[in-house]
Amino acid sequence: MKANIFYLSFILMVFIMSCNEESNQLQVEVYETSAGGNKLSKVEPFLKPNENDLVVIKLLPDEEFQTITGFGGSFTESSAYLLNKLSEENRNKVLEAYFGDEGARYSLTRTHISSCDFSLNNYTYAPVEGDLELEHFSIKEDMDDLVPMIKDAMKISNDGFKIISSPWTAPPWMKDNKHWVGGKLLPEFYGTFALFFTKYLDAYKAEGIDIWGLTPVNEPHGNGNNWESMHFSPEEMTDFVQNHLGPKLEAEGKGGVNILGYDQNRAGIKEWVDVMFKNEASSKYYAGTAIHWYESTFDFFPEQLQYGHNKAPDKYLIQTEACVDSEVPKWKDDAWYWRKEATDWGWDWAPEEQKHLHPKYAPVNRYARDIIGCLNNWVDGWVDWNMVLDKQGGPNWFENWCVAPVIVDPINDDVYFTPIYYTLSHFSKYIRPGAVIIGLENSDDSLMVTAARNPDGSIAVIVFNQDNKEKHLSLAFGDKSKYVTISSQAIQTIIIPA
Repeated sequence: MKANIFYLSFILMVFIMSCNEESNQLQVEVYETSAGGNKLSKVEPFLKPNENDLVVIKLLPDEEFQTITGFGGSFTESSAYLLNKLSEENRNKVLEAYFGDEGARYSLTRTHISSCDFSLNNYTYAPVEGDLELEHFSIKEDMDDLVPMIKDAMKISNDGFKIISSPWTAPPWMKDNKHWVGGKLLPEFYGTFALFFTKYLDAYKAEGIDIWGLTPVNEPHGNGNNWESMHFSPEEMTDFVQNHLGPKLEAEGKGGVNILGYDQNRAGIKEWVDVMFKNEASSKYYAGTAIHWYESTFDFFPEQLQYGHNKAPDKYLIQTEACVDSEVPKWKDDAWYWRKEATDWGWDWAPEEQKHLHPKYAPVNRYARDIIGCLNNWVDGWVDWNMVLDKQGGPNWFENWCVAPVIVDPINDDVYFTPIYYTLSHFSKYIRPGAVIIGLENSDDSLMVTAARNPDGSIAVIVFNQDNKEKHLSLAFGDKSKYVTISSQAIQTIIIPA
């Protein structure tokens, strides 16, 4: 009898301990992309590992930072043209993968105004020289490919997405050198170029496409006199925005369109925001700052990002362009995207004192490291470059080959979703517009981590392990915790439901 009572008491004690341990467990869902083959795959958290082997990540939800605007990629003529070369089934497959509820759910995008390097040729919406009232303005060049791609994406996206539009240059006849490449906008055409933007907004509006944001020009430092470009100094761009573009948009009832200044590499933020946000008058029409990542293959420039935020803490700070550049895509070779073999323009062209910023790199590492670094330093939006390219890394009229998250072979009607696609999806799919970045403590400096609380109350924790060994995590949130193992060379999204 005593033995039976002891046995029942033991069973009861074990049950109570088990219930207590279960009540202290976080409920989580874990999704992983890894060099080992996971592709946004749902994985199971692991049992408690050795205490001496734990990386402790403690979430601090009371520490709140920036509100997220969105994540996504860019509509280019090259991408749209390629989609139209695919079968209807594969074209829809790609658009669903980017904008569908089961896909990456892109929420912030970009497109070009007139042509860019990832166009089939040079073109402008205002080709008639001396047409100061832009009576011959037309977006007909966009109607075959670009506009249909955007409209079809809009039909697929249930939550919708924002679009930032950027010209690579003004019409050449408005510039001092009369060329597509380089040169400056002549002051006598500042008013006409402001009108150019309103004509563009109206033309796209007529097609049912609302533009959320504008940049006055892509890469105002120029691009080495290669493809479409136009130079602005910080003072010249601010003069154009303060005295022409901003007032013109306001007068036309388009004051809600967000003007983002700069739009080039983040290492140069300081000289630009010092001018853009010098005083109330200079700041009035700027909604924020746009930046690119091309200054380095590994450094995300946290000090510069912090400076840009502190100069205008109530303005947007959005990464508007990034890609694996100067590379031909590796067709269906997932392993390449995890190896340090890629190079960029700086590998060949950077001056000697900047060479150290451009070593070989693994494409996945560059994306994951940069996005997490940006989110941990006040960036509220992150936009990739081309959504779709071909096996050559084009089409591109300048033959400036690059890599996109989705590579297609239009001749054989074949589609390849690279590891970059899945890496981007870890952010765009699970950190939604309106989410707030929250604080955290991380006991392993080699492990990159960021966290966001979504509008629905769920929390997304993104972890990137670039080491060649798996790591065991203890994720703590309030009085609850969960043990999770992340594979070697892997990125994880851990979702804590509301």
